[in-house]
Order: sequence, then structure tokens, then C-alpha cells
Amino acid sequence: MKAVILINPYLDRDSELYQPKRLKEELEKLGVSCDIVQNIRTAWIDGGNIAEELSARYDLCIYLDKDKYAPRMLEKRGMRLFDRAEAVELCDDKMLTHITLSGHGIPMPKTFPAPLCYKEEAKTGGFAWEKYPLVVKECYGSLGQQVYLAETREELDTLCDTLKLRPHLYQEFIGTSAGRDVRVICIGGKVAASMKRVSDTDFRSNIEQGGRGEPFDIGEEGRVLCEKVTSVMGLDYCGVDLLFGEKGFLVCEVNSNAFFGGIERVTGVNIARLYAEHIIRSMRGN
Repeated sequence: MKAVILINPYLDRDSELYQPKRLKEELEKLGVSCDIVQNIRTAWIDGGNIAEELSARYDLCIYLDKDKYAPRMLEKRGMRLFDRAEAVELCDDKMLTHITLSGHGIPMPKTFPAPLCYKEEAKTGGFAWEKYPLVVKECYGSLGQQVYLAETREELDTLCDTLKLRPHLYQEFIGTSAGRDVRVICIGGKVAASMKRVSDTDFRSNIEQGGRGEPFDIGEEGRVLCEKVTSVMGLDYCGVDLLFGEKGFLVCEVNSNAFFGGIERVTGVNIARLYAEHIIRSMRGN
């Protein structure tokens, strides 16, 4: 069996490259030959058909990018991707994530999509909120970036104007979870590890934004919730971010290629090994 790990071509930090390197290491320990390849000219349209060279060289692809076009084309050519193209798309667009999870009994913060704007000169300011602060998120973003907090109507108007040409959403601020949340890694539909992330200086608790990780047991309530999320989203691997609501956990985001370096260090769980084992079982059909 031979695998290719596709990564974004702009990754350059050790924290970003840890994940593919660890997966390659664990797959090769289990007898699977593995290459790490940048997602450049991976697949294209030629003469009205999809052209690519990976399916002839590899049995499977571990997709660690968020580009939605390459995985669609690779799947159309018959490659098995971890995660699948549709699941990656649904996770990458935060508004689509909430829409997909809706109607399944999954608690989430109140969330509104921003109106779509095509004109730079357009005037904004029509969106009002009854209670501040308010979280404003770009629909596409990673590592806690592209997430903002509007403390007043004036700050909200400024953000609306700044982001008007980019897909974004408005989300209820969960004060009981300010500066803290839970990152849960799920593999093969099961919870593999969880940690609490805490920040003393920011409403975002992402480790990449200065937060710190601590071991944390999500209990049966959290386990059932996260496993339902992975089932609805159709994910082989993901990170589910939970907020501490007044009445229990709320699902904040789902990340198809969630970094696992921090949670491996905090919990001691070998995430890369568990994911590699799941991939091999899936390919062998058991």
C-alpha cells in the first residue's frame, strides 16, 4: 500500500509541518510507503477531462489542505481521500458547517450569515445586534485568525465594512466560555483525545493565538455530541471545538485537518498512530 499526503504549498512553520511528518512516520512503521507532496498542479482539466498523475502512483490520499477543487477532481478519478472532498468543503466554510449540523439536535451558538456584497463602494451598517459583544468570523480561516470581537455597534459597523466583500458570519458571544474551549480529536467516528484550551489574554483560546492546553475529560455528554458531529459531517478525522455554554457544551467549529501536535503533547495520546491505523483498516475494508 502506498499513500500520498497532500499539504498546502504555503506551509513553512514547524507547527504546520508536524502533522504530515508524524503521519508519514506512523504509516511507514505500519508498512505503508508514504510521500508528502505540495498541492500544486495536482489535478487539472485537459481536453475536457480531468488529468492527474497521483492515482497511478498511490492507493490513497491523506488530504491536509483546504482547497476544494483538487480533492473533487481526485475523487472523480477514483482516489480514496482521507477526509473526503465534501467533508473538507463543509468544514472549511464555517457557515456551511452550522447549516449541515442543524436539525440534528446539536447545540450551537446563534449564528447569522452576513449579506453577500459585490460592490466596494456599498454602504454597510444594516446589521444590528441586541447584545454586545458579538463574534464576527470570516467563513474561511484557520488557527483562530479571521475571528474578531465587536464590543459596540460602532465596532460592528467597522468590521462589516472591512469584511463586506468576504464571506463572513455573526455569532452570539458565549460569555461563559470566554478565553476557554475544548478541542476534541475524533478518528473513525470515535473520540480519541480531548484537551481544554485556555487563554488569559484573549477571548480566543487557540494555542496558535497564545493559549495553553490542559488535559480535560469531556465525559459521556461530550463524547456522544462529538461523535454525532463526525457522523453528520462524514469525517474520518477532525477536531471538534466545544464552548462551555450555560446548559452544557455548544459546538463552535469543526476542523477537517486539525493540527494535533498540541494535543499529543498535552494528553500523551499518539494521534498520528491512531489515524494511520484507521486509514489502513478503512482501505482493507474492516
